Amino acid sequence: MKLTTKGRYAVTAMLDLSLNGGKGPISLVEISERQDISLSYLEQLFSKLRRQGLVNSMRGPGGGYTLSREADEIAVSSIIMAVDESLDVTNCGNAAGGCHEDNKRCLTHNLWMDLSNRIQSFLDDISLQDLMNKRDVLEVAARQNSKQVENVDNLINLPTNGQQG
Repeated sequence: MKLTTKGRYAVTAMLDLSLNGGKGPISLVEISERQDISLSYLEQLFSKLRRQGLVNSMRGPGGGYTLSREADEIAVSSIIMAVDESLDVTNCGNAAGGCHEDNKRCLTHNLWMDLSNRIQSFLDDISLQDLMNKRDVLEVAARQNSKQVENVDNLINLPTNGQQG
């Protein structure tokens, strides 16, 4: 299975939203800065995530995104599928049908179908809450949040017109 950046970034952004969402709606700018993902790319992903009912959006000052339901109710597989990622590793184009133009299966078709099913099952069993409970995830999130605060502090303390701030 080759998971593209679309699926990886969607899971990363949703995990960021889960970890930081207790403070209210989170802007895509905040996620972009913490995760180093392009804002325009996040806008495309969150449009799909919203359409699939995984996030709610709020407009205006103080707006942003929130999870549409509890983190333990959102499986990683649903995030990946919401952004049009396929978990099919058969590389046959039509996993349910045949692999070749004559609609016959290739020699290893069932092996790759079984792997696809196991990957799907594995990702079905992992929720955002499961990821949030991992110590290493919490350590990385704390580092990213402290870096973001440090960047804001640096902007506030920039000298203006040769004066110390």
